[in-house]
Amino acid sequence: MLYQLQEFQRAMLEPLSSWAQTTAKAFSNPNNPLSYYPVSQRIAAGYELLYRLGKEYEKPEFGVRAVEVLGKNVTVTEFSSLKKPFCNLVRFKRYSDDVEVIKAMKKEPIVLVVAPLSGHHSSLLRDTVKVLLQNHKVYLTDWVDARLVPTSEGKFHLDDYVSYIQEFIRYIGAENLHIISVCQPTVPVLAAISLMASNGEKTPVTMTMMGGPIDARKSPTAVNSLAMTKSFEWFENNVIYTVPPNHPGAGRKVYPGFLQHAGFVAMNPDRHLRSHWDYFQDLLKGDAPDADAHRKFYDEYNAVLDMDSAYYLETIKTVFQEFALPKGTWVVNGQLVRPQDIKHTALLAIEGELDDISGSGQTSAAIELCSGIPKANKEGFEVQGAGHYGIFSGRRWRDVVYPRISEFIRKHPGASSQSTPKANPVKKVSSPTPSKKTVVSKVIAKKPAVTAPKKSTRTSIRSKA
Repeated sequence: MLYQLQEFQRAMLEPLSSWAQTTAKAFSNPNNPLSYYPVSQRIAAGYELLYRLGKEYEKPEFGVRAVEVLGKNVTVTEFSSLKKPFCNLVRFKRYSDDVEVIKAMKKEPIVLVVAPLSGHHSSLLRDTVKVLLQNHKVYLTDWVDARLVPTSEGKFHLDDYVSYIQEFIRYIGAENLHIISVCQPTVPVLAAISLMASNGEKTPVTMTMMGGPIDARKSPTAVNSLAMTKSFEWFENNVIYTVPPNHPGAGRKVYPGFLQHAGFVAMNPDRHLRSHWDYFQDLLKGDAPDADAHRKFYDEYNAVLDMDSAYYLETIKTVFQEFALPKGTWVVNGQLVRPQDIKHTALLAIEGELDDISGSGQTSAAIELCSGIPKANKEGFEVQGAGHYGIFSGRRWRDVVYPRISEFIRKHPGASSQSTPKANPVKKVSSPTPSKKTVVSKVIAKKPAVTAPKKSTRTSIRSKA
């Protein structure tokens, strides 16, 4: 019933939101004489804020149209290489008419970015993808909103997630693949690679784990505590609802996106309140860059998707209540997950010092679990001053985290990367001397700032990489 009530509320607010948008434009349009009255700017700002609070936020586009490679602008197009009911494997392909650029791009490492299936759309990793495209061929998992998947496709389980990752790895080719998992997928990605290793299959050249709950017992956060203190039955009875008839996935049991969004906001209500007040003040002052930065952030933040109930509940139980992966008791599709069987995949574990979603030590726990990987091929890295989003988006990602990942990938070339070209110049990051165990190195970075992407021109398409 709650899902239906939310749909009804949204339908009721839609006319009000549209009217607010129209009024805001009317009082800010220079062709309208009313816009020159002293109070017009305040009226326009108020209605603009009302519009954004009431509007429906759809899935944002990735919008990566071009990147710079070897000092040249190259065109980027995205398309689905492989389609599954609950996920599309998206390829970001680069095109150029410069012969030297084409040669360089063809030899660059292949990266699969596994985006989180935890509420937001995969476009949340837009900045991650855009930066990686400077020196890598990039694939990404684009998860489908469960309310758009017909019930005829069946349920989506945590085991299915692991199988999807394995299928994507085989499709791209493990022998030259570097896999990067951000947040939630660190667990199923580690399971997928572990099972492939146990079965004697080729595994990716490297795996980079970023801010994920591999061992949620370490430094538990508010997110972990909720899952640990509430029973499995509580989640089943209080957060699972049925998709209404007006969606393709009508009848599917899901954890709705609007409930997830409410949870996100409830974690830092004061911060969001201040942010909207600052937005209102920016509109009054005519501060267009800051106002636009606010719109871009909340266009992404407020766009959420539904998750299939089977996947969500199994993740709660397996990852946050039973801790099956670190305890060595996790069975996927009838087979025990054994990270110690991984021997030929190098590991980089990245954590944010101020991460309030995946606490300190949760990601680096993979280093100890993957005991079969030689110590020389395992690294830990903690980014000082970085929160959860800072390790994959913003200035810290671009200036601190990405150079470390790029260096790590090139330190471990794939089977056909003997003539791997030198990477585009990136900012050098010094690493302090590590302490006793396989410790996480610390890097201090400046406070991130929101910057608008550089404009770039589309090149003529003659050759591709």
